[in-house]
Amino acid sequence: MTLGMLLMKMRTFIALILLIIFFSIFVPNFFSVTNVFIMTKHVAQYALLAIGMTFVIISGGIDLSVGSIVGLSAMIAGGLINQGLVLSMFGVAIYFNVFIIALITLVLGVLVGAFNGFLISRFNVPPFIATLGTLYIARGFAMLRSGGGTFSNLIGKAELGNTGFPVLGSGRILGIPNQIWILFVVALIAVYISKKTPLGWHIYAIGGNEKAAKISGIKVKKTKMFVYMFSGLMCAIVGLIVASELVASHPATGETWEMSAIAATVLGGTSLSGGIGKIGGTIVGAFVIGILSDGLVMMGVSEFWQMVIKGVVIVTAVIVDQLQNRMEKKAAMQVNGK
Repeated sequence: MTLGMLLMKMRTFIALILLIIFFSIFVPNFFSVTNVFIMTKHVAQYALLAIGMTFVIISGGIDLSVGSIVGLSAMIAGGLINQGLVLSMFGVAIYFNVFIIALITLVLGVLVGAFNGFLISRFNVPPFIATLGTLYIARGFAMLRSGGGTFSNLIGKAELGNTGFPVLGSGRILGIPNQIWILFVVALIAVYISKKTPLGWHIYAIGGNEKAAKISGIKVKKTKMFVYMFSGLMCAIVGLIVASELVASHPATGETWEMSAIAATVLGGTSLSGGIGKIGGTIVGAFVIGILSDGLVMMGVSEFWQMVIKGVVIVTAVIVDQLQNRMEKKAAMQVNGK
């Protein structure tokens, strides 16, 4: 392996180390206990979205709707806590406990993901177009849920049996935030699926060569349905976490988060061409995005400049990804030529 190829493969770790050094120098108390906990919470949110995005991109697709699904999930959960399920015909509202509310929200996320998968696998709608449409649909429904307003004070009422929602986003187990535990469990499941199951191998095969995958007997449509449903599930989990942590839900929650998820995924070594990617690399990429975002905020950098910098990071990540693909193809040709 050449030095250039090694640097390409290690690019995410190098970027993370450089960011840590930079912000440690220019941001006072950057690694204080409080800041570390805040950053790890944000990293967990980006990482969960990026894990779902990793499966999608490995399969040769893209999901632009993740941020909107996060917002819709948060609004559904918030509405169920504050207003319950309103049955206008009977003039009553049914209130659920927090576990049922979370379950309903997760099912909703999976269903929205299934809608994406159905459009892509059954009607052959390009993933970019299908998920772009879902982005607007989900955000629109999130706005309609409250008329554009916020569901605040999501603590529930004891007499309604729906208290305890804030624990999900603010609670800790053994001193570690719940988000980190959720990320840990999800990451283990995702790694197991990608490395130890036929489903994981099928996802890679489809992204590598869909026609060859079909010929070999792989159920391409069902596999594509899975990756988008899994992505929708990750979005619903993040929507619940954000609403719980803020004790409020707003329809604009998650705006542009799809860009952070894509950036973390590509930075982690997942190829936009499909067929290549690792969950571990994606999590490291999420750390890069999370630390970059929080570090810029701590430095007082304008929100507009933050958008510019993130855009540059995404473009750079894609360029490096293409360069790595070319270098690997060239190396393979040289080996075959010998």
